[in-house]
Amino acid sequence: MTTGADATDANAPWLIVGLGNPGPGYAANRHNVGFMVADLLAGRIGGSFRRAQKAQATVIEGRIGPPGPAGRRVVLAKPASYMNLSGGPVAALRDFYKVPTERIVAVHDELDIDYGTLRLKLGGGDNGHNGLKSMTKAMGPGYHRVRFGIGRPPGRMQVADFVLKDFSAAERKELDYFVDRAADAVEALVLEGLERAQSTYNS
Repeated sequence: MTTGADATDANAPWLIVGLGNPGPGYAANRHNVGFMVADLLAGRIGGSFRRAQKAQATVIEGRIGPPGPAGRRVVLAKPASYMNLSGGPVAALRDFYKVPTERIVAVHDELDIDYGTLRLKLGGGDNGHNGLKSMTKAMGPGYHRVRFGIGRPPGRMQVADFVLKDFSAAERKELDYFVDRAADAVEALVLEGLERAQSTYNS
């Protein structure tokens, strides 16, 4: 079987992965902002998440961008495993859809960036993020990241406690705007390429 890492088909889809933890108890956590962006993109595509074949994840297949050849095939995914086990489901989706690793986009929370700020990049370290750590272990680091800033925990709060808490009331006032902007950044990355998307959304 040809794996996604070996695929060279120019028509291969992009695999856009929102990272988070499954279940309603985690839905509004800072750590689940990747799921929030994925849900918004799902609304734009006009589909509903369904259980994936051959992977512990839910997916939507569709297109983004204009109709015709200028549009891009995408598979939008949310792993159904916990965050620290994200790599297995993503690698399984990569193999099933024959997606080159450089066409994978992970959307995730980032502690070392101010709240609402975005950074797009290709490759790099995991910066202690368990979802990225698991993905890199499964596939190597050569995938794209859309990093959504959540800032550092206040005072002496532990990082694990901070990321597993819901956004504050003050943060929620702007959350919808920032999630919408992150979804725009994902679309720009897929349609226009990394450099153009960075010039627009890296702030």
